[in-house]
Amino acid sequence: MANDPRLALAALHRFGLGALGGSPGEIARIAADPRGFVKGQLQHRGAIALSAPELMRSDAAFRSHRAAEEQRRREREKATAMSAAAQTTGQPGNPSPAAGGPAPAGAQVASLAAAKPAPKPPEPQIEQTIFQAEVRARSVRLVGTENGFLERLVLFWSNHFAISLAKGGPMRVLAGAFERETIRPHVLGRFADMLMAVEKHPVMLIYLDNQQSIGPASRSGQNGRRGLNENLAREILELHALGVDGGYSQDDVTSLARIITGWTFVQPDDDALHGGRFTFAPVRHEPGPHVLLGKTYPEGGLEQGEEALADIARHPATAHHVAAKLVRHFVADDPPPALVDNLTRVFRITDGDLYAVSYALVDAAESWDREARKLRTPEEFVIAAFRALRRPAAGPQIVNMLNALGQPLWYPPGPNGFPDALDAWASPKGMRARLDVAAELGHQAGPGPNPNELVDIVIGAAASAETRQAVSRAASRAEGLALLLMAPEFQRR
Repeated sequence: MANDPRLALAALHRFGLGALGGSPGEIARIAADPRGFVKGQLQHRGAIALSAPELMRSDAAFRSHRAAEEQRRREREKATAMSAAAQTTGQPGNPSPAAGGPAPAGAQVASLAAAKPAPKPPEPQIEQTIFQAEVRARSVRLVGTENGFLERLVLFWSNHFAISLAKGGPMRVLAGAFERETIRPHVLGRFADMLMAVEKHPVMLIYLDNQQSIGPASRSGQNGRRGLNENLAREILELHALGVDGGYSQDDVTSLARIITGWTFVQPDDDALHGGRFTFAPVRHEPGPHVLLGKTYPEGGLEQGEEALADIARHPATAHHVAAKLVRHFVADDPPPALVDNLTRVFRITDGDLYAVSYALVDAAESWDREARKLRTPEEFVIAAFRALRRPAAGPQIVNMLNALGQPLWYPPGPNGFPDALDAWASPKGMRARLDVAAELGHQAGPGPNPNELVDIVIGAAASAETRQAVSRAASRAEGLALLLMAPEFQRR
């Protein structure tokens, strides 16, 4: 691969999160072997895990949320009871105006001061504390990592197995743990293991309602409780594995829904130690053999669903669906068929080894011979901007910017995640919002290279004459930085 600055930019943008503004010469070093630079990151498996003392396991976070909810419920009941008592009974020892006349003004003030101590500032709810800790740790990783390709893979798979805070309930305290527990451990592992971890996690069971799914012929179903819920089964086949054109039928959706009845979690209120963890409930499981995608699964319990998911993970349609999504995300909105076929082949012959699939993606010539036509998603843009300007990873500010840009953190519009095509993000409204964010970051930028120097550091020799001229003619440093962040070479990957 020739020493080409455009290929260095592809290594940093197409497969990464952008250059670090405090690393002069980085692009020149990468240009010597851009493909090797990206491949080398695949050797750092240990760099994928994300941990910190303040980050909680999902089950512990779930139990904390439920305990806080219960405490708030009791406080509301207490306040309601006290309010009702105050309305129906007098306060002993306080003479009424009719009995003793109005109290002196000084006595009234003293009485009020004694009855109403200065209020303490409200403490943040545990849900907000947990969410902010997750955002902070995640932002620090994304803004500071030297393994951008690994983090891009995490973002890709997290969006592939999308969940949304819109569901409410415990989702706000669980979303970060879900990403840490089901996505990160398997990014370079087997797809089957990631699929199993995702579908068993309480977050996915809650988001797609499987904890409400009851087999009609199960013991719980015969007692007249809720019936079958097909949401999780449908999205496993349509989005997570086979794809919408994967050759399954409605009968397959219903059959898979029956197979995974009983996949639920221990209620946090019921078990102070194991609450919030996955469990299998035999009383909810639909008995009998079930036919799925032409195969009969004998009657069983948890193992029946596990076998079905393992077969779905190695299905030829799953291999093609995953390959096409990876190529569409990293290379082109219109995926080159030959590259998709190659990744499909690697997926199948390695039994879904995502390290091998990711390596094949980077190794393929088709991944590098395309112009940078894809637009960075809002999240990729914000993270790249923070990296370029060497700004501290301010989690709340990043969250606010993502809200303004239409990609709120862990809040996609549906189970299919955020869109991954140019036209989804390149609207006039979307680009105006990016300009506002770029201007804000330009004004807030601290000491560092001037805009002209930063062009060389984060774009390098790939910067066009037009970009260099626009930045050099800026009326202020803030404007020059904003123009750099809005340059086509910075926005596209």
